[in-house]
Amino acid sequence: MITEIFTSATIGVDAYTIRVETHLENKQDGGFTVVGLPDSTVKESRERVSAAIKNSGFVFPRGKKITINLSPADIRKEGSGLDLPIAVALLTESGQIEPGKVKNFIILGELSLDGKLRSVSGILPIAIEASKQSFDGMIVPRMNGDEGAIVGGVNVYPFETLTEVVNFLNGELAVSPHKVNEESIFNESSEYLIDFSDVKGQEEVKRAMEVSASGGHNIIMIGLPGSGKTMLAKRLPSILPPLTREESLETTKIHSIAGILPQGKPVITTRPFRSPHHTASDVSIVGGGTDAKPGEISFAHNGVLFLDELTMFKKNVLEVLRQPLEDKVVTISRAKLTVQYPSNFMFVAAMNPTPAGSQKEMRMYSGYDVQKFLSKISGPILDRIDIHINVNPVNIKELSSRGESEKSSIIRERVLKARSIQLNRFKDVKGMYSNASMGSKEIKKFCQLNRESEEILKMAITNFGLSARAYDKILKLARTIADMANEADIQSPHISEAVQYRSLDRTNWIY
Repeated sequence: MITEIFTSATIGVDAYTIRVETHLENKQDGGFTVVGLPDSTVKESRERVSAAIKNSGFVFPRGKKITINLSPADIRKEGSGLDLPIAVALLTESGQIEPGKVKNFIILGELSLDGKLRSVSGILPIAIEASKQSFDGMIVPRMNGDEGAIVGGVNVYPFETLTEVVNFLNGELAVSPHKVNEESIFNESSEYLIDFSDVKGQEEVKRAMEVSASGGHNIIMIGLPGSGKTMLAKRLPSILPPLTREESLETTKIHSIAGILPQGKPVITTRPFRSPHHTASDVSIVGGGTDAKPGEISFAHNGVLFLDELTMFKKNVLEVLRQPLEDKVVTISRAKLTVQYPSNFMFVAAMNPTPAGSQKEMRMYSGYDVQKFLSKISGPILDRIDIHINVNPVNIKELSSRGESEKSSIIRERVLKARSIQLNRFKDVKGMYSNASMGSKEIKKFCQLNRESEEILKMAITNFGLSARAYDKILKLARTIADMANEADIQSPHISEAVQYRSLDRTNWIY
């Protein structure tokens, strides 16, 4: 007789079903073998499972050769989530669990040596996949209950110990499916702890950040240390549109499989803000490694990726950002595995204008030194950044002012109005939701200029020495500024403001 039960694991951000097939054969010297491409963690489950079964008061099969097959056998199995299904399969095959009870459940969880269940990663995508199948429910560790139940469409039964699971499957323990108040979870944890009202002065930069949020434009801030670049960047998510339920689940899936969901928080309800250090490797930024795990750009999906001290990042790290910034997805290929992770984020960067660390030191560097410093950022990366804004140090008068700055909630209301105009504009264009995503076809259609605006743009390109790549960027920015003013047509003031946001494109740029 062979016992077959079901569990699940993830590849990329999606889940797949695993059959745990168990066979016991009389053999004096016994043996416990797990086959089906298990990694070292799964192989070690033999010791955890045997100890957990014994310490929970159940009988571990003696004098038997135990063979566990994890099907499909051509996909590598990873992680400790297979402990519980292997234990349940053994107890079923040895007659300690009624065979008919286990077939309609997805079972997963890590076992401690005393039989307690520990949380595992990837519950959310597994629950989403289970809801599409005809399973009666999922059996998971107690700590994963909320994360699984937030999906809906599948009954989730969380337990503390192996004993509870066995009693439930044998009908000796009555447990109702776990429920969560989704509305309450979103309302309690969707507020940001930081606000734009904390920022003194910097009105021009705040305006640029609002334009960035309104049109989904990437932005780079250029300023001396201490001018407030990081403080401003951290507050950008607070003025972006709230996460939709679909976006929230998408984002949570990535954090769930990586095991970085905050404890006690079953779902991501605010837009992520990721700020990797400039010493980060290209693998940690885009993802990869032998297990093809997600990187920072995927953790920032539907949120903000902030690179502080941009010129200090290794060149190869910046270059690998080019494709994800364009395609909004990153593909990681290995010899036996290819996975895709979503990476639709707003790119925010900050840098010093020169190698100097202060205003006094700036005199030490020539124009050649400055240009050499700026050349560390390649043209293709700058091509993907719409807004360049200078950030000047705040004077003491503004710092000591007791007046309250505008709150993020007020700015967000204006952003939402501008975004609604864009959603209506692009309702017939698949996959386009903001002005920043416009291609040449959409720019030609939606960014037409009157004669006065055309003259201003031509004059700016000539007088400021703006590069050719700045032309389309200015048109997209002007379209967003016009939307913020609720204007159907782009006017000359909109073009004028947009030109000011392209400082790094000027051939005669001086900070």
